[in-house]
Amino acid sequence: MRLSTKGRYAVMAMVDLAKHCEGPPVCLADIAERQQISLSYLEQLFAKLRIGGLVRSVRGPGGGYLLAHGACETRISDIILAVDEPIRATRCAPGAPVGCSGNKTRCLTHDLWEELGNQIHLYLSSVSLADVCERRVLGTSGAHHRETVASDAAAE
Repeated sequence: MRLSTKGRYAVMAMVDLAKHCEGPPVCLADIAERQQISLSYLEQLFAKLRIGGLVRSVRGPGGGYLLAHGACETRISDIILAVDEPIRATRCAPGAPVGCSGNKTRCLTHDLWEELGNQIHLYLSSVSLADVCERRVLGTSGAHHRETVASDAAAE
């Protein structure tokens, strides 16, 4: 299972916006440059994020985008869903009466993959933009990074 670039880029852009939203509205060109994402692609994503109520736009000179809610209140799952990216680990549609096998039955591992998708959604619903900005999501995946930083600091 993969998260598409649409979902990943939307999250990257929203984290960037959250980190730079203390002052005036942030223009998409600045986010595009910092995150190395196409400006036209960001425009498409932010149109969906605005419709989803996650950002608000300010027109005119000095215009740009602001978070519609605080970074603590904005969940990563909301961002991904706003850009039409349901996170599914199964090939068939959730709740569909038929499965994705050739004979329309569910495969033996269907429940496993469906529950994986549920767990991913639960996790992303528990993480806010503020958590990402303040690096509070480094679980075991960050252990090596923390050890490296600690050993580098001790060597100095």
